[in-house]
Amino acid sequence: MYTPPMFKTDRAASLAFAEARGFGTVCAWNGSRPVASSLPFYLASADDGTPQALFHVARHNPLASLADGASFWLMAVNGADAYVSPDWYASPDQVPTWLYKAVHLTGTVRPLSGDELGRHLDTLSAKFENWLAPKPPWLSSKMTAGRLDAMKKAIVGLVMTVEEVEGSFKLNQHKSDADHVAIAAGLSRQPEAAAQVLANEMRALRPQLFESQTTPLNAKTTSEGAK
Repeated sequence: MYTPPMFKTDRAASLAFAEARGFGTVCAWNGSRPVASSLPFYLASADDGTPQALFHVARHNPLASLADGASFWLMAVNGADAYVSPDWYASPDQVPTWLYKAVHLTGTVRPLSGDELGRHLDTLSAKFENWLAPKPPWLSSKMTAGRLDAMKKAIVGLVMTVEEVEGSFKLNQHKSDADHVAIAAGLSRQPEAAAQVLANEMRALRPQLFESQTTPLNAKTTSEGAK
């Protein structure tokens, strides 16, 4: 990932962002071309503390046969993104740009065993069912044993041992206070939820510039994890 120093985020913040997002695009190389799939995941830690990303694919997905435990895969995790017009800046001579948050995880991938797959599915569903609280969480025990076993046979569980963590949070950090406020205001006026999320992210970066505001730029959308 190309990341100018002013946008580079640390390892802990990158992992926290990826875990909160829980959805990314996994890409591998089959020897002649890239193969990719978008899918949900969660993070865990190996016994030695090494981060792991756990996910699954359909058994017939080409990725399933590429998980040899040796070749490197990439998982790209993207958050909110939005276009910025030069007209929004307080300063002259600006150019169009795009703000965003993104994290790349790189590492080797191996298949999960049968026992690991069951635990993985329960952990994954629990992660996202928690987003729907106070709804009582869905549990795999609600399925008949035969149906659950059939569904398990149709997928392959995978775990990435994360060896490299790269993060780029481009939020106008290199601009003046006046431009920072102006761009946050411009984003907050856009109807797209992603633009409003980024406006609030910018507000959180330099809160002293917004102390006179009594409410967030958009009270409905408060974080990257808004569902």
